Amino acid sequence: MTNVAAAFLGIPLKKVFALSLFTLGAHFFLTPVEASGRAESIDANACASIVSQSLPSNVEQWLVYSRYANHCYLFQARAVSIDPLGVRTLALSHRIRDGVRQQVVQHLDGPSISVERRSHAGRSAWFGASENASPSTPEAWAAHIADHYAISLENDSRVAGRSAVQLTFLPHDGKRYQHEWWVDKETGLLLKSVLSDSQDRVLETFQVTQLQSPEPYRGPISADSPPTVPDRGWQVTWLPDGFLAQPVEGGVSEAEQQFFSDGLASLSVFASPVAQTALDPGIHTLGVSTVAVSFVNDGEQRWQLIGVGELPPSLLLRIVQSVELE
Repeated sequence: MTNVAAAFLGIPLKKVFALSLFTLGAHFFLTPVEASGRAESIDANACASIVSQSLPSNVEQWLVYSRYANHCYLFQARAVSIDPLGVRTLALSHRIRDGVRQQVVQHLDGPSISVERRSHAGRSAWFGASENASPSTPEAWAAHIADHYAISLENDSRVAGRSAVQLTFLPHDGKRYQHEWWVDKETGLLLKSVLSDSQDRVLETFQVTQLQSPEPYRGPISADSPPTVPDRGWQVTWLPDGFLAQPVEGGVSEAEQQFFSDGLASLSVFASPVAQTALDPGIHTLGVSTVAVSFVNDGEQRWQLIGVGELPPSLLLRIVQSVELE
């Protein structure tokens, strides 16, 4: 992992590590990206109402419930992540102060590594909505997932001593990975996730082992206005159905990165001119994530194209190879 990550031109090592850590190991945070656009205050009582509501009765209601819980609970937890890099013990924390979320994932094994993310409570990814609703609402997110995955619900499960429901997501196209979630009945927080390929081979397991005194947050949350798309000199011209452009997190120039998500899976594509070849073209691995590398010439200038995401290698490579320079 280190050799591949270090060769990402213009991308800090911490940023590359965070891409891998937050895409799957931190599915506990249930959000593919935290938007960086302008925030607009919405229902100040949203968290209070979700905490006091009765248990959901169908799949989409459970998705919405879990999405709100991601923003509406303060907690600390211990978890374990099992993937091709091995077994890792993690400490998780989620705090909100003055409407700003602080999410921290800390490794408890080996070198001390901590990744922190800050964002406004309520900010989420864009998946379309009606004229009267924000495209970043949990309802819009849940509806988008239901359009591209067949979702089944099992009501009686138990994880880390807590009652849970199990949600299984099977992609309609059969080409992307399968997801399973175990959602806490009391809070809506994610207790366990399993990522599998189309042959039912488990790629990663993430599980909370101890959830410590979750407390509801009763302050306001916010929604985002659609982001302004920067003027780039390159475009991704092919994506699987359901993958939509999302706001780019801080740390990398928006001119060099594009971020996409279908609501469950996410990927980043980086493009930058290079003086010499930094990586071998083809497929590399970054923990459970896949790294696809390609190169293209624009006159005398050579460009390096890199895709990082939790997608099958052939699919990710096709996306990267679809990049066209304008």
